[in-house]
Amino acid sequence: MAQHAGVSTTAVSKVLRNAYGVSGAMQEKVRASIAELGYRPHAAARGMRGRTYTIGVLLDSIRNTFFADILDGIHQALQDSEYTILIGAAGFGAASQSKTTQSMIDRQMDGLILVAPGTPRAEVLAIAESTPTVVIGHHDQSPLHDSVVDADGVGAGLVVDHLVSLGHRSIALVASPGSQASKWRHTPEIVLAGGYTEAMERHGLAEHARISRSAYTDEGGYKAGMSLLTSENPPTAIMAGADVVALGVWRAAHELGLGIPGDLSLAGYNNTALADLATVQLTSVDQAGLDMGGTAARLLIERVEGKRDHAVQTTMTPRLVVRHTTSAPNAG
Repeated sequence: MAQHAGVSTTAVSKVLRNAYGVSGAMQEKVRASIAELGYRPHAAARGMRGRTYTIGVLLDSIRNTFFADILDGIHQALQDSEYTILIGAAGFGAASQSKTTQSMIDRQMDGLILVAPGTPRAEVLAIAESTPTVVIGHHDQSPLHDSVVDADGVGAGLVVDHLVSLGHRSIALVASPGSQASKWRHTPEIVLAGGYTEAMERHGLAEHARISRSAYTDEGGYKAGMSLLTSENPPTAIMAGADVVALGVWRAAHELGLGIPGDLSLAGYNNTALADLATVQLTSVDQAGLDMGGTAARLLIERVEGKRDHAVQTTMTPRLVVRHTTSAPNAG
């Protein structure tokens, strides 16, 4: 490689490591040789020398379309760098997530981005002591890892304020059950539920507050929707903690012969591409998933490359996007 490029082996090493102080001309020479020779450095060998230029991203599921926005943000932030993103979709179980995370560490990945991990907090803190880590979603702060969160309590308040302004009083929330065993005190669903409850109390509607706990899946939304809408006093409006859950509620309403928004106002959370489909047009809270992913990637690389040694928590400002699934309650 060095001979082909007409440079020293040290220069090649610096380019491959993206080291500081390499001239543009040197970069161009080495990269041209890499392309011509089809050279690809072996990850394990690079790991023995130091960095492997791989970033692990842990998800509980690939079915939550909001995660696609986060992944796009991570990809955009790293696409012009030497880093490769490897994704682990580990399911909702703590044991499975722990196994996947440990596999990433065993493969000497330079850093980890954990998206709303169900892994116990103590385990995440232990990992962050030795591996640069960014946690997306959970509001618990630590000097050991960086965090990127949405102001979920504010976002819930935006939805309640909107629905109350339309005339609704019986407003229910569908939120994830989370995991008590994980010992995270401020998960997105906890903060979201707190913001919902506070907003209902602020409007004098505490007695109408109702939270249904269900998995953040279409099926979870369907089950919660069926339970709420067949209850003795069904709500006139439902807020779902994720757009995919809102679609499950919509399916339940359709099976029960209820129109949206005529019989039921429905709002989601995340403002994914699903919400803006012409046949859906779901009112939803935009929490800037693309920006969350991009910010997480930048924070992680700062840690990996030693540019910062203190923890940072960045909070996104939610924005309500009103579409066609919310209106005044049916007078009947």
